[in-house]
Amino acid sequence: MEDRELLKQWDDVLKNLYAALDLLRDDQLAFTAHEGLWSLGQTACHIAGTEEDFLRHRCYGRWGGEECDYQLKDYPSVSALKNLLADVHARTTADFSAVEDLAARLEQPAVMPWGPTVTWRWAVWHVLEHTIHHRGEIFLMLGLQGMEAPDV
Repeated sequence: MEDRELLKQWDDVLKNLYAALDLLRDDQLAFTAHEGLWSLGQTACHIAGTEEDFLRHRCYGRWGGEECDYQLKDYPSVSALKNLLADVHARTTADFSAVEDLAARLEQPAVMPWGPTVTWRWAVWHVLEHTIHHRGEIFLMLGLQGMEAPDV
């Protein structure tokens, strides 16, 4: 897969996530599959927080020791949650759009705060995979509420 295609695929993953969120009323963001687990809305906050934290704070070496921890109480509506996800991803897209030679950039090292050095390509794939994983959890939570998830 070409590097720009990877970023396009990420956009498509998020469009399906937004479509799932559009099926919900604001009160359904508090749904949990089981006591003690994240709610549907908190899972979406976690998706945004990981993208923000991992790609901007950790890979750029700006990590201050605390994770980007968006909370559902600060984004209590479907609209606010979708705006959070879109704003975070717009920063990611802008970062990569500004890079002339994306292939070279993705091969550059990023030193993780806990020690290992990875390539930017690895980091991007890791965050995309993370997004897909948690999007699947959100789709499952739709099903547990008797709703059909978007077709991917």
